[in-house]
Amino acid sequence: MKALAGLNKYLIKYKWLLLLGILFIIISNLFGVYAPKVVRDAFNDIAETINSVTVSDETYHTAIKQALIYAGIYMMYALLKGLFLFFTRQTIIVMSRYIEFDLKNEIYHKYQQLSQSFYRINNTGDLMNRISEDVSMVRMYLGPGIMYTINLAVVFIMVIIRMLLINAELTLYVLTPLPIMSVLIYYISKKINAKSHQKQQQQSLLTGIAQETFSGIRIIKAYAKENSVQRKFEKESQTYRKHVLDLVKIDALFMPVIVLLVGLSTILAIYIGGLKVYEGSIEIGNIPEFVIYVNMLTWPFASVGWVTSIIQRAAASQERINEFLNTVPDIQNNNPVAEPIKGEITLQNVSFTYPESGITALKNINIHIPQGQTLAIVGKTGSGKSTLAALITRLYDVCEGAVIIDGKDIRNINLDVLRSNIGYVPQEVFLFSDTIKSNISFGLKQHNLNEEKIIQAAKDADIYDNIMQFEQGMNTIIGERGVTLSGGQKQRISIARAIIREPAILVFDDCLSAVDTETEDKILKNLQRIMQGKTTLIISHRISSVKNADSIVVLHKGQVVEQGSHQELLDKKGFYFDLYQKQLLEEEKIN
Repeated sequence: MKALAGLNKYLIKYKWLLLLGILFIIISNLFGVYAPKVVRDAFNDIAETINSVTVSDETYHTAIKQALIYAGIYMMYALLKGLFLFFTRQTIIVMSRYIEFDLKNEIYHKYQQLSQSFYRINNTGDLMNRISEDVSMVRMYLGPGIMYTINLAVVFIMVIIRMLLINAELTLYVLTPLPIMSVLIYYISKKINAKSHQKQQQQSLLTGIAQETFSGIRIIKAYAKENSVQRKFEKESQTYRKHVLDLVKIDALFMPVIVLLVGLSTILAIYIGGLKVYEGSIEIGNIPEFVIYVNMLTWPFASVGWVTSIIQRAAASQERINEFLNTVPDIQNNNPVAEPIKGEITLQNVSFTYPESGITALKNINIHIPQGQTLAIVGKTGSGKSTLAALITRLYDVCEGAVIIDGKDIRNINLDVLRSNIGYVPQEVFLFSDTIKSNISFGLKQHNLNEEKIIQAAKDADIYDNIMQFEQGMNTIIGERGVTLSGGQKQRISIARAIIREPAILVFDDCLSAVDTETEDKILKNLQRIMQGKTTLIISHRISSVKNADSIVVLHKGQVVEQGSHQELLDKKGFYFDLYQKQLLEEEKIN
């Protein structure tokens, strides 16, 4: 129950629904408890009518009339009980749905806050399972679990008091099998819980495999690995089926145990009750009354094990949820005050090691980018170029040194203001399954949406003509992750998305790698106009993309090995010169 304590805030939030639900449970069971008394009175009165006079047609008519009257009263009690049971479900079950809604939103909000490193070490399928399957398990505790637990307590107290008032000895005989039933169902439920946990874990694994397969379907088809992937999925599906069948086999014991022991209680009620009637210690009507009371206690007693199982499953699921809810994001917003950003960037003795892999990407980096100027970063794959972009956008915090913007440590700048003032084009382009217009205007606030701005951004990124060739134009729906577009088209839409915001800082992380040289020249000419007055960081492996930058930094194995203008670096005839010569040779071979 310790894991479920975090849900108490929601129970307090919806306390009136919970309290009303408890009240309706009490009223519903009051009508339920008094209904067997009507059956008792009916049996007694009809028996008295039949035995009091000589049997005749009038006697039968009187008995039938009495039976109909009692049937009407019993029907009224049943309808009232059903009505308040409906109200119970409209309060407690509705409360559980409200809490499910709030909990899913809380988890989703937490997912938004968690840092980049969190998503590098956690499986997407598992994240999806926790916000869906695990929350559903928790809802079962908040709805049926709480409702049946309260109902058990209320019914037990009311029925036992009624039974003891009639005959204590008969009550003890009748109740003897019910605790045995609860214990057996508890152990059955415990096994159900263990098997359910195995099934849940396997379901998370299957979800992850399916999600990864759908995301990488083009690669799977390109390598003709459909059969291999299918075999892997079938193997895990077989394991899942085994867990499900094991669960079903144990679950199959549930109802037979209930039916057997309830039948035993009913037999005892009739047999012992018959002896008591013969002795004259109880009336004949008490036997059917007791049988009904036994059946009223059947489900509450049976639900002890079932509810225990629900609570165990919910506790296990909530524990999994709490792992994420209690995770403290690596990146914290340390300054609630929103201050404007101009764009001067300084990296002082910056070193960084990826926490999830332990790989040191940067060592003692010192770089200064004056406001409004352009700095280019070049270097081989794995030299730390993209890591610099991640530090400036504060997807990670430095391990040593400091990233300083406008004279302030980046960790002391309002995080929302920082990121809203950076136009970032990542190396791995991500587009949403939405219209092209929505993807370009993604970074704009609703009141800033402007058709002309969207069109201009598309033109500046040299993608407008391509968009207009589509039948729906800007309203074309692109597939998941932009699967319906070419690599170059995706990159250019990503550039348009960054520049439309008119940010103080622009970061282009190898964003022209998928376009041809001619298109690159067009985009760079457009960007020259856009970058005026903006601090810009261009990361590229192409010399053609960086040669016009105010300053160029060459990285090698996470360290700055050269820095200067394009011509200065060529004159040094070092790393940059060698890279330039290699690219010239490659271009000559292509031509």
